[in-house]
Amino acid sequence: MAVLKTVITILFIAVCVILTIIILFQEGNSAGLGSLAGQRIESYWTKHKSRSREGVLVRVTSALVVAFFVLAALLNTALF
Repeated sequence: MAVLKTVITILFIAVCVILTIIILFQEGNSAGLGSLAGQRIESYWTKHKSRSREGVLVRVTSALVVAFFVLAALLNTALF
């Protein structure tokens, strides 16, 4: 059991470091000057944002957050 706890702890630390780096890579959600007037411009960029670098970062962040909570719950259980 000690080996399993060590492996999970190493995974947890790796997820924490990677999650921190990916969050720092993301840009803010400000929409620029268009948000001041309440304009919503539909463009190619807004329609295909999930395929861009930002979209991939959002999906990876979501997966890492789930992994973070699962690993934290495993480390906190009384099984170890």
